[in-house]
Amino acid sequence: MNDRMMKAVLYDRYGGPDVLYLGRVPRPEPSPGEVLVRVRAFSVNGGELAARAGRLRILTGRKFPQRVGLDFTGEVAALGAGVTRFAAGDRVWGVLGRTSGFGSAAEYVTVPAERIGPVPDGLDPVDAAALPVATTAVTALRDKTGLRPGERLLVRGAAGGVGNAAVQLGRAYGAEVTALARAANLDFVRGLGAHRAVDHRTVRPAELGRFDVVLDTVGTDLRAFRRLLDPGGRMVTIAFDLERPVASLGYLAAGAVHGRGRVRFFSGNPTRADFDDLARHVAEGRLRPAVDTVFPLEETAAAHRALEAGGVQGKYVIRVA
Repeated sequence: MNDRMMKAVLYDRYGGPDVLYLGRVPRPEPSPGEVLVRVRAFSVNGGELAARAGRLRILTGRKFPQRVGLDFTGEVAALGAGVTRFAAGDRVWGVLGRTSGFGSAAEYVTVPAERIGPVPDGLDPVDAAALPVATTAVTALRDKTGLRPGERLLVRGAAGGVGNAAVQLGRAYGAEVTALARAANLDFVRGLGAHRAVDHRTVRPAELGRFDVVLDTVGTDLRAFRRLLDPGGRMVTIAFDLERPVASLGYLAAGAVHGRGRVRFFSGNPTRADFDDLARHVAEGRLRPAVDTVFPLEETAAAHRALEAGGVQGKYVIRVA
């Protein structure tokens, strides 16, 4: 077997989960400032589902095959020139940057050294793989909204990857947390620390009350949730309406500068400092991994199918043998 090749999850056309297959591609080599990581596990994220389905083709283009996978945990396999902070064998986690696209669904991945951090002791690769995306929740609450003790926080999509972390961190920061989720997930989000858990299918936004901070992970009905902000309130969303992308992004652009209660859209792009902060939250017991189901690499399509069906509690994680 050619040791310069590796297994990776690929697709040759846009479509449903069935377009995914396990193929072989050249194993990457780290450029200066990069690290080669042997991937042990990664999680499935909503953005890559949208990309695979062709909803982001204005960004992903028409060149195939394309790859999936955004975050990862593993061990350092090799260092590019100039990298001194890590050594071969170090256990790390990370997220591919905005310019890197997808590709962590593979046996190896290269990533800039500033995009990874050490995995906390005692955390196995599968559990660790549920947490890199939590850096988005940290950034949303710490930097984008400046959540303060005693404030009222609404988390929409509270059972998902970013949402479950936001519930935990909101509670740890001293906020009063309301979690919106499916009925089947209400006990789950209560267990994460939510003071109030609400079935999003049976309660209209206007009936939820008033909030100082709204964190949205869904991207639809943004006007309705913005109206829940008290004076001085802040709202951030990490998603937009994929059925109406132009109108949704236009509203977000206008909402960032006009009207009562600004709405900010951002996508996670964590750096080494964010991963260090994430590790501190884990070490201090503020944040714990939430793994719903573990799939082998060969069943990545099944994990995509499960996430599209809805109802996830935390993260679907893929183990790379």
